[in-house]
Amino acid sequence: MPKRAAGVSLPFLQPETGGGEPLHRQLYERLKQAILSGALAPRSRLPSTRTLAHELGVSRGTVEGAFTQLDAEGFLERRVGSGSVVALPEHARLPRSTTAAPVRRSGTLARPGLSRRGQRLARAVLPPEPRDVQPFTPCLPALDLFPTHLWGRALAKHARHLGPGLMTAGESAGFQPLREAIAAHLGTARGVRCGWRQVLVLSSTQQALDLCARLLLDEGERVWLEEPGYLGARAAFESAGARVCPVPVDAEGLRVDVGTARAPKARLAYVTPSHQYPLGVTLSLPRRLALLEWARAARAWIVEDDYDSEFRYATRPLAAIQGLDVAGRVLYAGTFNKVMFPSLRLAFLVVPDALVEPFTAARAATDGHAPLLSQAAMAHFMEAGHYAAHLRQMRLAYAERRDALLDALRREAEGWLRPGAAEAGMHVTAFLASGGRDADVVQRTDTKRLGARRLSPLYLGRGAEQGLVLGFSGASPAGLRAAVRTLSRLRG
Repeated sequence: MPKRAAGVSLPFLQPETGGGEPLHRQLYERLKQAILSGALAPRSRLPSTRTLAHELGVSRGTVEGAFTQLDAEGFLERRVGSGSVVALPEHARLPRSTTAAPVRRSGTLARPGLSRRGQRLARAVLPPEPRDVQPFTPCLPALDLFPTHLWGRALAKHARHLGPGLMTAGESAGFQPLREAIAAHLGTARGVRCGWRQVLVLSSTQQALDLCARLLLDEGERVWLEEPGYLGARAAFESAGARVCPVPVDAEGLRVDVGTARAPKARLAYVTPSHQYPLGVTLSLPRRLALLEWARAARAWIVEDDYDSEFRYATRPLAAIQGLDVAGRVLYAGTFNKVMFPSLRLAFLVVPDALVEPFTAARAATDGHAPLLSQAAMAHFMEAGHYAAHLRQMRLAYAERRDALLDALRREAEGWLRPGAAEAGMHVTAFLASGGRDADVVQRTDTKRLGARRLSPLYLGRGAEQGLVLGFSGASPAGLRAAVRTLSRLRG
């Protein structure tokens, strides 16, 4: 009988029957891992295929298939009359432990081998993406009201007639009919002045911010960021090596005077003027004009994130800052993921004429293009009027849901939670009126899967207010009322 590998027990190779993976593949993977980890030492002799098949209760062909693949990849050496031995040399083995402790430098965890930019990216704190439906998840659209049948038809229409035009690589800037539809919609609904060539189709607002940071900022340059503000913007700009300057927000929005005093030569300002995230206020017209004048004089850029301004409940949606820009300093970002559904992964960025070529080149270098079938379906959805109709229906539904949330807060949490601005958008920020820490509140609610977010981490400087960011668009009025009752019982 062939000599076994010294000190090695081979029953750990036993493949699982009834699984989805073929037995020879399971045996191959387990033998390879045993060789790489050192469980089977170099030059160890393995049992014959007949003997190993008998021990494992599998066919000889199963073992032969695994051995043949390992021999072809250099893990085994097989000779007629001599059997099979482990061929992997000692220096090629994996270390016994692959979970080495990170190196600590200057009070922070450093990851060996990463560049400075890589270190910053690894440390970046991003807002969590909605992975399921929780009543207070901010900016989650009403998935229960989405017209899946109309979207399904749009997809099916283009999938049935899928030709080379949608099966080959697409334009980096996006599918032309979708870019045309976006430009037409923005001109009518948002007052954005642009041609379709200025529209780039992306996967998310985060990708838009990343492109802006890569192309417009050099390391060490200053960036105005609303205080409190969107974590995704902070992550994008800090990862690029920019120095973020927090600029406070009051009832009229960004304090342009404070930004000018703190960082007059900043390279870029990031704003959410139509519905500030997270406080919900609107940037007043005098401040919009002051911001544009600062950008013109300083030759700085303004990134306008119009993430949910389609939803305004007392008046028509306000026109975008981009429509007031005569100096070509505003880049306008928007997304379909918060209007349609999060997994759609379609967004857009409108850039000044002078930036179209470099941004298109950067898009090609980093991600190529968005999936063409989804783009074609979205273009059809807009051209057929379904998108505009969906927006109208969601404004009515979200107004009802917002009212249900505000009414429930008055009934169940008066004196504890004080709602902020609620004229627009898909969330309301509620401040802790009676003291306490928002971290404690969210920790107590975690097991109830309510989806509330903390306000305080959205502040970069000192003096962070304590509160909760409560989405209302993704849950029914009854669900929101029940969630507020649960939240109130857990106030502590």
